[in-house]
Amino acid sequence: MTRLVVVGSINMDLVTVSPRFPAPGETLLGERFVSLHGGKGGNQAVAAARLGAQVHMVGAVGDDAFGQPLRDALAAEDIDVEHVARIDDCSSGTASITVAGGENQIIVTPGANARVTPAQVEDAREAIARADAVLVQMEIPLETVEATLRIGHALHVPVILNPAPAQRLPSEWLQLARYITPNQHELATLLDADASEDFRTLMRRSPCPVVLTRGAEGAWFREEGEAQHQEGFNVEAVDSTGAGDTFNAALAVFLHEGLPIAVRKACAAAALSVTRLGARGGMPHPAEVDALLARQRG
Repeated sequence: MTRLVVVGSINMDLVTVSPRFPAPGETLLGERFVSLHGGKGGNQAVAAARLGAQVHMVGAVGDDAFGQPLRDALAAEDIDVEHVARIDDCSSGTASITVAGGENQIIVTPGANARVTPAQVEDAREAIARADAVLVQMEIPLETVEATLRIGHALHVPVILNPAPAQRLPSEWLQLARYITPNQHELATLLDADASEDFRTLMRRSPCPVVLTRGAEGAWFREEGEAQHQEGFNVEAVDSTGAGDTFNAALAVFLHEGLPIAVRKACAAAALSVTRLGARGGMPHPAEVDALLARQRG
């Protein structure tokens, strides 16, 4: 069983389904509202657990009405929540999401996620030392992202950095990552480059190996030499929320099978995740990924 540590955000997603996105100043009647558990860190932890990994979560929730349910939901997926802190006098993180035509617009309010500290990561050092890989994103303080990269590197545990939301990072930090998993905009931001530049050129300029997500087109990946392409899988999209998180989780879970296989399975898992509503609603189990891969081969 793959052992993973996920360091990242935990949110309550407040989702409105709409016939289209409103223009500035416009009021629309929504078709449906639902509250769902989310956050890039929590999502990646759940996706990895459903794919069969043993997952340890490092993060924080607030002392509001959302905090305990968010923590309980992770525990219900058999995720170790020993290092999920409850922060007094602080709200839990939230994401206000509008879904229209299979696409989404999202506003994230960090709340307790802004209080995830390097000390929490240090406290989880023993779990990191036992892990096969660590996943970290950027909805938490950058000092905590840095601490995760440095501790993973010091312990010789591969760290997969999902650089979202996009920010410029020092080259020294990127060199500590085993892989970064940006889209083209995020990669350009990381490297302080022009986003219109060819993505394969940007991948060659990265100081660490890149797995570049391209939505329905699939993914490109490069460790050395020329970038390789993994095609996407044709599915009927309902909600793309959480597809990137599912991709990252699957990449980490299957990394022991080699990067090309891991990327292929990650693309399949991400495709399945968009077929149902909610960031976690479509996160697949291994049998579903295997079935999609078998249909694709057929």
